[in-house]
Amino acid sequence: MISSEERLKAFQSENHITTKGPLSLVVQFTRMVRDKDFPLNPDDFQTSSKGQVAGLGGANLKKILKEHGITQQLSSEGGRTSRGSMGLMIKYVDFLNAWNAEESVNFSVVEDFWAEQVREYFRNQPFVLTADASKTIGANLDELFDQAKKRQKQNAGTQYLGTVLQHLVAAKLCLILPEDSFEIHGASVADGPTDRNGDFVIGNTVIHCTTMPGALLIEKCRANLRAGCHPVIITIFERVHTALNLAEDAGLAGRVEVWDIQQFLSANVYEHSLFDETKRNSTLSIIIERYNKIVLEAETDPSLRIEFEAR
Repeated sequence: MISSEERLKAFQSENHITTKGPLSLVVQFTRMVRDKDFPLNPDDFQTSSKGQVAGLGGANLKKILKEHGITQQLSSEGGRTSRGSMGLMIKYVDFLNAWNAEESVNFSVVEDFWAEQVREYFRNQPFVLTADASKTIGANLDELFDQAKKRQKQNAGTQYLGTVLQHLVAAKLCLILPEDSFEIHGASVADGPTDRNGDFVIGNTVIHCTTMPGALLIEKCRANLRAGCHPVIITIFERVHTALNLAEDAGLAGRVEVWDIQQFLSANVYEHSLFDETKRNSTLSIIIERYNKIVLEAETDPSLRIEFEAR
């Protein structure tokens, strides 16, 4: 006996139901027919003009997804105007009819499956950095980091923000240093197993990337100093004072550099653009291009990519 998940995965694969239009349709159509008598007739689910699938809409889709704990907007139109919706609906009706002929369809299981596919869709979307020239580079970066924070909350146990921060630092370093002058590791690779003193070791400078400075990090900085190295902490703006206070409490005031990632990147963009506003976005896009290359080589999660949009 084929399991419900196997049936649904096969149907999803055969009909390429991975984008927002098709997903919007199957989520709503599943809810629409769960109390209907079989066999289903596709003619019953078409508008009077026969041009669209009846009953689809953004508000309806939002309501269903919210019941599954999904608050992101999948589609404002709910799949109503998506090309191919009518054809997919007819195929879905045939699929459900054939399944019901073999056994009773559990629509709760079916709806849960499609809801999980919606979550997977959102998990695989790249972050977006909108380079709005009316705002500072730091403000644009803040919006990017807010996306990472939000995704992190929606996926417990993940460290999107820290990973984005670390690889953005690596991207900038790649642009200002000779090739192969430092090593780049996946963000989940700890310092210890790779015999590293920090995330990036460049000469006698050791760079630590973190979104949550803590006592363990300060001890690493102390070890760097004992080894004759210069520790640098790069963190998010709101954690700079935390890092400085921890260093001071540990007796390391004035011995550990602490930079925020927003200014670390902004300064580089302005320097390489020679403070020419017209060149700002092109310089920023080069950093993002290098960042995406690093993610491709060092990580397995494609959703860490950043899509660059200039305004």
